[in-house]
Amino acid sequence: MSRLGLETNIVDSKTYDASVDMLREAKVVLPTFEELAAPPLPADLDGGLQARLKSLDPDAPDAANLLRVDWFNGPGRTDRVQIPEHLVIPESLSGVPARIVVLLGDRFPLIRAHKVLAAYGCLAPRLVTGQFDPKRDRAIWPSTGNYCRGGVAISRLLGCRGTAILPEGMSAERFEWLEHWVEDPGDIIRTPGSESNVKEIYDKCAELERDPENVIFNQFCEFGNHLAHFLCTGRAAETVFDNLPGLNERTQLRAFVSATGSAGTIAAGDYLKEAYGSLTVAVEALECPTLLYNGYGAHNIQGIGDKHVPFIHNVMGTDVVTAISDHDTDDLDLVLQSESGREFLRDRRGVPAELLEKIDAIGFSGICNVLAAIKTARYFNYGSDDVIMTVATDGAALYPSERARTLSEKYGDRFDQVNAAEVYGRAMLGQSADHLMELTHRERERIFNLGYFTWVEQQGVSIEEFDARRDPGFWYGLRDLIPAWDERILEFNAATGLSA
Repeated sequence: MSRLGLETNIVDSKTYDASVDMLREAKVVLPTFEELAAPPLPADLDGGLQARLKSLDPDAPDAANLLRVDWFNGPGRTDRVQIPEHLVIPESLSGVPARIVVLLGDRFPLIRAHKVLAAYGCLAPRLVTGQFDPKRDRAIWPSTGNYCRGGVAISRLLGCRGTAILPEGMSAERFEWLEHWVEDPGDIIRTPGSESNVKEIYDKCAELERDPENVIFNQFCEFGNHLAHFLCTGRAAETVFDNLPGLNERTQLRAFVSATGSAGTIAAGDYLKEAYGSLTVAVEALECPTLLYNGYGAHNIQGIGDKHVPFIHNVMGTDVVTAISDHDTDDLDLVLQSESGREFLRDRRGVPAELLEKIDAIGFSGICNVLAAIKTARYFNYGSDDVIMTVATDGAALYPSERARTLSEKYGDRFDQVNAAEVYGRAMLGQSADHLMELTHRERERIFNLGYFTWVEQQGVSIEEFDARRDPGFWYGLRDLIPAWDERILEFNAATGLSA
């Protein structure tokens, strides 16, 4: 139970009391899940806190920034907005009439990626149930990039030691950020390989777990990750959709598209399916099509994980699986972030300049999600009254080193409008409905069963725990954890004497 983050009662009262004492001394107030899903506007905050937040750098290691770990930060990330920041991709860019709406993860504080929400969603329940002592324990954050950064940031805000585990082949910008945030260089652990090498991360976690003071926050099997996104990302997408301009009785939210990664973000698809009847579309790299073809391989769509089925993925509630090539994401990043590429899109395709000015909010996995949304629209013949929602986990600022490598290796350091047109025609307009599968019950069972080899044979999950997730009732029942955890958080804040 504890290793899956399912506890709601206080497990260790001594650890709980020690945590209360430490956070009281540090003046840390923990936000509830409900507050992160529907945060108060500045006018509703205490005057002193309002003034503090207004002047506080959103990337500062200050505990007040916990109140910003949500989708409702404005462009500068110091102001609050009523509708989460998003981009609407028009037909002039996508080539399909359906509206593709992209929530922007780079508006989050501390790491400019929405994985900081998942990290908080995993640590907070452990903290308020006496399973983690921030003074004694070390938080271990296994990841392929952004989640471990989020974990290190949340750890530092709570005054505890956080350790990042990630593949050595991830972008230089991720490591630069980590080097700035950790106090001990030993808290950056590089494992062999790149995006596809999740097993190597698990092996390192198993080694570290032999020390009882190392607490593993494995995003791939921590249900706090799933529930944070179900509630917070689902609610954010709902708010955006309900406030889209031009809504009418014919407008329908057709699909939520998400690269699987740790399977946290895709939980928002469960929320939206219940609210609107939308499909949930899982995306992976074509170079490593595990869900689609039982395949394997390496790729460069950083942040989406693969070669296994995450324990927190509601496979039986997934409707479509599709795959995108990293050749397309690498090259389209050049189109979107180069001056020649933007000139081509503006002058030859008529893409609004206002959109191009904001397009740097979409990183590699965001491009992947947009391309998968285009595939989905083409496959189902969605039209102008149809909406597909997706997420850009992070922005282009995390990939200059990768962009420079693509520019050098593929284009000899010269990328002009002709190159941009060729890439755009192939990767965007030429994005067909191939490598896409509508899932039958049998296909869902096939994908579900793939997880056995990781979770039962390798990670020691019982077959009963594994099989329980086939039942939709299991996933509905998880939601009872949210109010239970929120009650614990409120009790914890009351114990510190720092309740808002």
